[in-house]
Order: sequence, then C-alpha cells, then structure tokens
Amino acid sequence: MAKIIAVCRSDNKGVPKQDIGEGLFREEYGLENDAHADCCSHRQVSLLAMESIEKMRKLGLDVKPGDFAENLTTEGIALVSLPVGTRVAVGAEVVLEISQIGKECHTGCAIMRQVGKCIMPKEGV
Repeated sequence: MAKIIAVCRSDNKGVPKQDIGEGLFREEYGLENDAHADCCSHRQVSLLAMESIEKMRKLGLDVKPGDFAENLTTEGIALVSLPVGTRVAVGAEVVLEISQIGKECHTGCAIMRQVGKCIMPKEGV
C-alpha cells in the first residue's frame, strides 16, 4: 500500500526542506508556506519515493526525506512509472496531477557535488 512518509517545506529555494509532519495544500498553489508554492508554476509540489532515497543511502550518503527538496516523500508507489497527466490522491481531499518526470537540480546541488549524481533529475516527480 502506498503511503506518505514525510511532508516537507522550506523558506528558501535551493536548500533542503524540513519534515513538518503535515501541511495544507492549496489548489493551483502548492504547499502553504513553501518556497516553491506558486500559482503560476506548472509544478507546485514535488514528490520523491523513499525507495529513491534508499538508493542514495546505499552510495554512502546520509540523507533523509526533504534533503532532495521534495515536498512529499512517498513509499510503495513507483512514481517514475506514472505517465504525465496521472492524478494521484493524497489523503481524502488532495489530488495531484503529474506534470513532469524529473526535476533539474539547482546550480550547486550539494548531493551532485558530493557523489557526482542526484536522483531528482530522473526520479523526482
């Protein structure tokens, strides 16, 4: 069964997000009080599977949910296999639509510098 492991936000772009436990998602905006929330963006919420984070841990990185700047860390759902346009229910009231597979790392991505690769460009949604 698929589940949400963490809900993460940050005040600024380009930094890891902190797990806040729960949050308010606003339609056509994103996670309230998150730096990436924006009414005019095609991508207001980002997701990453815990299974992807585990891959980076196996490379020796000490990483946790939010370190890749994702808003939702999931478990038990193959996010990268979902076609663009797929709608994903999150709880009883939130429905997200997959608008893009992969999320470009920002310039100076610490994980990219540390190990030479990052999972967000291929596995972030």
